[in-house]
Amino acid sequence: MTVPLSGIPLADHAAIYAALDRAGFTDVWSSEVAGTDAFTPLALAAAWQPRLRLGTAITPVFTRGPGLLAMSAAALAEAAPGRFSLGIGASSPVLVRDWNALRFDEPFRRTRDVLRFLRAALRGETVDEVYDTFTIRRFALERPPAVPPPVLLAALRPGMLRLAAAEADGVILNWLAADDVPTALAELGERRPGFEVATRIFVCPTEDAGYARTLGRRLITGYLTVPAYAAFHRWLGREATLGPMWTAWAAGDRQGAAAAVPNEVVDALVLHGSPEHCAAQVRRYADAGVDVPVLALLPTPELAAGGAAALATLIPRLGVADADRS
Repeated sequence: MTVPLSGIPLADHAAIYAALDRAGFTDVWSSEVAGTDAFTPLALAAAWQPRLRLGTAITPVFTRGPGLLAMSAAALAEAAPGRFSLGIGASSPVLVRDWNALRFDEPFRRTRDVLRFLRAALRGETVDEVYDTFTIRRFALERPPAVPPPVLLAALRPGMLRLAAAEADGVILNWLAADDVPTALAELGERRPGFEVATRIFVCPTEDAGYARTLGRRLITGYLTVPAYAAFHRWLGREATLGPMWTAWAAGDRQGAAAAVPNEVVDALVLHGSPEHCAAQVRRYADAGVDVPVLALLPTPELAAGGAAALATLIPRLGVADADRS
C-alpha cells in the first residue's frame, strides 16, 4: 500500500499500519510529491510494525544532495535492517524546477550517477569520484548500514529500463495497465536473482463508475500530459487513444482534454469497482510479472461518507487472508 493514506494524520497511522499487516499487506511504500517526504512515514512504520517491508517510490535524485540521500537511506536501513528498499528516480520538471527551485538537467545521466554513487556509499565505501553530472570528494557514511538496502530505479522507457536491469536491484513502474507490463519487462531482459519489479497501481474501490472515471480522467490529464509520461504512453502504443487529449491540452483546453480520455483507458489505468474486483484486477499485474504490486488508494464517496470506520472495513477487503500471506 502507498502511505500515508490521505485524510489520516501521520500520528494516527499506527492503527493503519496494524490494519494493513492484519489484512495481509506485506509492504508499505511512500511517495514524494507535495505531501509528506518519502522517509518520515516509513520511519514510523519501521517502529510500529516490525513485519512490514518498506520502500520509497520514489525519492527524486535532484531534490537532495547525493550525500544527504545516502544518509537518509542508511538511517532507515539501520532502523529496519533487511526491510527497506530505496527507490529513486528522475521525477519531473514541475517537482524539481518549479517547486524546489533546482535545475532539471540531463535526468537520465543524473539518475545513473546518483544510482552509482548510492550503490558505493551504502556499501560503506569512501566515494571520491567525478561523475558526469556532479563530483563527490571523499564522502563516507559514518554509520553505513549493516544490511545495505536494495536500490530500485523508477523507469518508463527503454533507456531507463535497461539501466535498471544493468545496474539497479529492481525497477519501479508507474501509470501502466496490466496489459502493458510485458512490454516494459521485455526491455529488462533476463532478470538477475533477487531483482524486483514494483509497480504503483491506482485503485478507486467504488462501484460508482461515473465518480471513478471522472477522478481517473482528472488524474490522467494531470500526469500523462507531462512530457515523460506522454512519451511513455506513445511508446506503449496509445497515440490514437490519447492523441486527442494531448492535442486539447496543448491548446489550453483542460476540460476538453479530460473529456477526450476514453473509458477504456481510464478503466485500464485506474482500477475501480468493488474492493474484491479491484483486488482481482491487481492480481493481473502479478500474473504479468510484477513482484510487488503497490496499491495507491484513491478517495471514494464511501470513504468520504464513512470515514475511519469505512476505511477499517475496506482494508481487509483489498488485502489477502493472513494464511495466504507469503
